[in-house]
Parts: sequence; structure tokens; C-alpha cells
Amino acid sequence: MSKHIVCVGKSTLDQIWPVGDMPTSGGKFRAAGYLVLGGGMAATAAVAVARLGGEASFCGRAGNDGAGHMMQQELADYGVDVSQFKLFDGARSSVSAIIVDRNGERMIVNYPGGDIPDSADWLRDDTLNGVSAVLGDVRWMEGAARLYQEARKRNLPTVMDGEAASATIFSTLLPLVDHAIFSLPGLRSFSGGRIVDHAESLQAVRLRGCKVASVTLGAQGVLWLDDEGLHHLRAFDTPVVDTTGAGDVFHGAYTLAIAEGMRVAEAMRFSSAVAALKCSHHGGRAGIPTREEVNQFLEQQK
Repeated sequence: MSKHIVCVGKSTLDQIWPVGDMPTSGGKFRAAGYLVLGGGMAATAAVAVARLGGEASFCGRAGNDGAGHMMQQELADYGVDVSQFKLFDGARSSVSAIIVDRNGERMIVNYPGGDIPDSADWLRDDTLNGVSAVLGDVRWMEGAARLYQEARKRNLPTVMDGEAASATIFSTLLPLVDHAIFSLPGLRSFSGGRIVDHAESLQAVRLRGCKVASVTLGAQGVLWLDDEGLHHLRAFDTPVVDTTGAGDVFHGAYTLAIAEGMRVAEAMRFSSAVAALKCSHHGGRAGIPTREEVNQFLEQQK
């Protein structure tokens, strides 16, 4: 029986332009294509869960506008439950412009949306019925905190996508989280703007109450600290076309793996493979592999 993961947080609409070289000044530049796709940390993680054979629900907010309806419909088309993806009248949805160069590196300009209420009071009381784990991002503190608290009551594992955020958000969410997985900018944000030592920073994260503190390092792999010490997993050697959404996909895969009972090291390896395969395609979601593709890839790495 597939595991049910609830993902709570950010959804955005990504407009993607692939280019040869990243622009460094003003002017006109020619794109090799143009894509309009749903994005956002928790929303893309939910798609990853569904693509990998899990049952996924997304809890989030957007404006009752064209972008909001496009995001909602795309998630539903991927098989994600969007019954608690609420579109608010009079609000404006989050939209991103993403330029991706030939090496897969990206420049993102995001409009975070406007007039979207922060309150999570409208989330239904039965949200976590039959759920195996909860993944939250730092973009909707109130929603993540509410579901983390309920998950703790039910003894469900909780995972946080640690991007750059305020000290208030970290101090609110980290005590409710079992697994905190940061991007490097996110860990730098937690550490007050700079990192002297990765292990030191991860230890500071663990002191907030979580069991596993981790940072994804792109081509350098992933580092994590748990009760058994500091661990490092090298990145898989795969062609990189587009890194958009790689971290989001990693988080979705990791949460599903933990819900399925994988040990942390196994979950890290599985998630790294999923993210590596995604990076070989354009778009934050279009390149997410199936479970069969991931299993075949991992078998080839032995």
C-alpha cells in the first residue's frame, strides 16, 4: 500500500526561458524555448511524491486568478489532491521568471503574491487522517506549524525544507521537525548570513530539537548530522540540463522514503538519485523520474 504524504507550503507559477549564456547586463537576449509550469517548494515536492508512487496532498494558498487556477489544475493532473489548496478572492498568486543557461544554472525572479491571508485556521481537522508523514517548507509558517503540531500528536515523521527565512520562522518550526534539510543559502540564512563550518551549523540546527540536520550541496552531494555523527554522500555523476526544482524533488523523495521506513542513509541516496535524474531535463516537474526509473538507475550504480 502506497504511503500518503501531506506537503504544506509554497506554490508558484514558473515561466522558464532556456538560454545559452546567463545574461550579465541589460539588453535583449534570445531564448531557446519557453515553458510555463507549476513550481514552488512544497507543491513540487508533492508532485515528486506522486510520480514516485506515493499518495500526495498539497495544502497551500494562492490567488483566485489565472495563475492560481493553472497551478491547481496542473497539480491535480499529476495526481495530487488539491482539496486544501485554497484560492482567495482579491489575492494575487506567486509567479516566477526563471532563466536557465546551458549548464543548468538558473536565475530566478519571484513575485511572492499579494493579499494572501497567513492564517491556517481553514485547514480541515481531518487533514492528517491516514497520512504517513508531513513535509513543510518555510514559506507558510502558520500552515506548516499547524500540521507539524498535529503530526507530533499522531507520532508522524516531519520534514522541513530549509530555505532562507527569518529567525522567527526557524525558531517556530525547527522544534516541531524531525528532519531539517537545508539548501546552502538556507543554512547560511539560519547561521546569520555566513557559515564558518558546516558541521557546526548543522549541530546548531539539531540543538533546536530535530533528529537529523542536513544540507544539500549540489554537485558536492549532501551532508547530514544525526545521532551517529556526520555523514557525506557524493553526488551522482549525471548530465545537468536544468537544476530548477532539484531541491524540492529531493525533499519530496526523502519524505516518502522515510515514510516507507528507509534508514536515513538509504533515504539520502534514494533522494539524491531522484534529484540527479530530474536535473537531466528542463522544468522543475517535467523531468521528475518514475519509481521504476529511479530503481533502474540505482541498480546501475552498484
